Amino acid sequence: MNKHLISFGHGYSAAALAKRLLPQGWHISGTTRSPETAEKLRAEGINPLIFGSPEIEEALASATHLLTSVAPDRDGDPVLRQYRAAIAAAPLEWAGYLSTTGVYGDHQGGWVDETTPLTPSTERGRARVKAEAEWQEIPNLPLHIFRLAGIYGPGRGPFEKVRNGTARRIIKEGQVFSRTHVDDIAQVLEASINHPNQGAAYNVCDDDPAPPEDVLSHAALLLGLPPPPEMAYDDAEMTPMARSFYAESKRVRNDRIKSELGVRLIHRDYRSGLASILALGND
Repeated sequence: MNKHLISFGHGYSAAALAKRLLPQGWHISGTTRSPETAEKLRAEGINPLIFGSPEIEEALASATHLLTSVAPDRDGDPVLRQYRAAIAAAPLEWAGYLSTTGVYGDHQGGWVDETTPLTPSTERGRARVKAEAEWQEIPNLPLHIFRLAGIYGPGRGPFEKVRNGTARRIIKEGQVFSRTHVDDIAQVLEASINHPNQGAAYNVCDDDPAPPEDVLSHAALLLGLPPPPEMAYDDAEMTPMARSFYAESKRVRNDRIKSELGVRLIHRDYRSGLASILALGND
């Protein structure tokens, strides 16, 4: 049987998965709200679908797999708001929801795993908990939830800001983040597709939670530049989104992706991931 993945909000992480699946003969449909992005998807071998069009319901009728990267809004999950019935009726073998480790809230640098209670401390985190529950409510949906740490990779590294002098090492005592390279997200998703476990939730992160200033210092070292200047958290000008990240500090365990899915991380820490980005010349 031909495999058909419908990817809602086909973006950075989904594109990395598509690079793995397309050479295996998969048919992939990706949704977007932009006609310009639709043309880019077509050039990448993705069948583009404009979100809101009836073509999406037609695609769902033949989809064997579903991935959604769409963030919730104030009214809940936009995908389920429009396509819940079609998703419930689709002949799916596997469905993946990309969530965030923000659902665990602040643990003051302590460790969390998939059994940790969901106690988000931000509006975005609370919206994600609600969205996870919405997807879990669909009867018999072969759902898998992936709670992603901070995503980085080609085109999303710190090198440009370090080079142009706009990077700042924001210092907040005890602050630590987990992160994940996009290539590891893709391999975790593929491993789950190959070894489905309906109802499972997986943390997707590397082995080395670290303070954000350490990552910037290492990026500068790789470039042969001095570390970016330090700035106290209380004095830093940040967007509300950036400041919300600093509202939480935790270390995320990834044992389940290894024990259940057999994943061996491509990038076990940010040092490996940053070196890879720089070597590709697409930072």
